[in-house]
Amino acid sequence: MSEPTTATNEPKPKTGWLNILVDYGPLLVFLGAYKFAAPDEPGPLGEIAAVIYGTVAFMVAAVVALAFSKWKFGKISPMLMLSTALIVGFGALTIWLRDPDFIQVKPTAIYIFFGVVLLVGYARGRALLQTLLEAAFEGVTQEGWLKLSRNWGMFFLALAVLNEVLRAQLSFESWLWAKIWVFMPLTFVFTFTQIPMLLKHGLALEDADEVLKDQPPTGE
Repeated sequence: MSEPTTATNEPKPKTGWLNILVDYGPLLVFLGAYKFAAPDEPGPLGEIAAVIYGTVAFMVAAVVALAFSKWKFGKISPMLMLSTALIVGFGALTIWLRDPDFIQVKPTAIYIFFGVVLLVGYARGRALLQTLLEAAFEGVTQEGWLKLSRNWGMFFLALAVLNEVLRAQLSFESWLWAKIWVFMPLTFVFTFTQIPMLLKHGLALEDADEVLKDQPPTGE
């Protein structure tokens, strides 16, 4: 008697680029709003006004991305919930105190939090990253998940250090552009370097291209 056809035999939906849009979309909105409101002549008052304008747009875009994730994927990842909460919280402080440093510190807080969580989980033999990406990386062994959690944990902490270095060395606008042209490429390159390890630990070769699309959200 033949086995009935189940939904598991159907191709997985390709939602990787939508995940990236949800993750980086609010940052692009912030950058666009900031550039739109930035004064032609540099000055502290004009820059603060542009930061506040961009911050409001950032907060709205983050909440929209959260709602879109719930509507499209039927769930909201813990990282996206934390990122949105921090965007709204640090954004409110930025508007209240008129200090753009709060926007720049937000990624550092996210990177440190998830880096520590993943590494503590690894030390206890728990691959916490598995709860975020299991549907994307089918077949990966427990050892593979542990190594991936460890590697991402260390990468997140490295990003936290990098963000603080760039925050101290660059102007606010240059730092914004670095989020696009430095952090995003680094994340894709790092994700690519994990593919050989995942292939050794059960990842199907035909699913390797999805690794670059379904990477852990970085909460930008």
